[in-house]
Amino acid sequence: MFSYHSHTLGRSTRLQFQRTFIKSALFTLSSVVYGAVAPSIELANKMERNEVHVKKSKNDLELEELERSRGRIISKHFQRPQKLYPNHVPLFCYERALLFLGSSIGSFLHPERNEFIVALGETSATEGFLKRLRSDMLNDAVGRQILKDRPYITSEYLNLEKLKSYPDNSFGKTYYNWLVREHCSPDERVDVRFIDDEELAFVFQRYRQCHDFYHALLGLPVWREGEIALKLFEYLNIGIPFGGLGALFAPWNVKKPSERERLFNVYYPWAFKNAYHCKTNLINVYWEKVMDKDVDELRKELNIEIPPDMRTLRKQHKTTLG
Repeated sequence: MFSYHSHTLGRSTRLQFQRTFIKSALFTLSSVVYGAVAPSIELANKMERNEVHVKKSKNDLELEELERSRGRIISKHFQRPQKLYPNHVPLFCYERALLFLGSSIGSFLHPERNEFIVALGETSATEGFLKRLRSDMLNDAVGRQILKDRPYITSEYLNLEKLKSYPDNSFGKTYYNWLVREHCSPDERVDVRFIDDEELAFVFQRYRQCHDFYHALLGLPVWREGEIALKLFEYLNIGIPFGGLGALFAPWNVKKPSERERLFNVYYPWAFKNAYHCKTNLINVYWEKVMDKDVDELRKELNIEIPPDMRTLRKQHKTTLG
């Protein structure tokens, strides 16, 4: 009996051992299989998520960097810059150069065409010049106020009807009479478009809109002869590159020798003398706030002498010929 129970107990122990062994073997096998398969599954998932980075050769890396550099160059030179202000027309360098060349030729051959004059003025106004002009304004109390206020000159802003009622010798009435005599309007000054900086664009816009104030102050008409004389004065006083170009080249397109002679003998010497003796850069005069000032007193304050009347000189020349 003891032998039977011992045999039965031994058999039961062996069965239990076999079950335990089989479970352990299956567990070990499953762990091995899972350990081999799981990384493959994880790798596949990473590849699907583009998270796998293959180690690249030095040559491949150099080629990729070259492609990126080419892309940056193409983007820099052929991607249109963003507009910086409402009327801004961003230009590529070659477009600006072509516009400068075309407007230069057009201005010389057809100075009566305002679109050529406008384009040449803006494309010749270099960033360095405009920054220097802005610095001149920042270094002057009135100039700083103008930059702060950002006035935009129009007929409504100036209130021409009010200027008409000013005393005859006031600057405001002088300016109004000049507008009537020359058939001009402050509304004719077009907005700046080709300058790639919002504040520098205002600086040039201010010069452009004040151009007629200079005409009225100096008594110069809008004839070609008068414009050339004023351009030289503006170049010498304000530094406008366009003024220098006009003073240098425009006289050679003046067909009448008498006009060219007056420019060289009368108005150019006057411009050199008065531009250098002027007490301030005219860009720093807040013209809208001196409309009620006596025009002779204003000229005296600025240390400017008006040139000989161009209409009178023309009449005298015609009388001499007659």
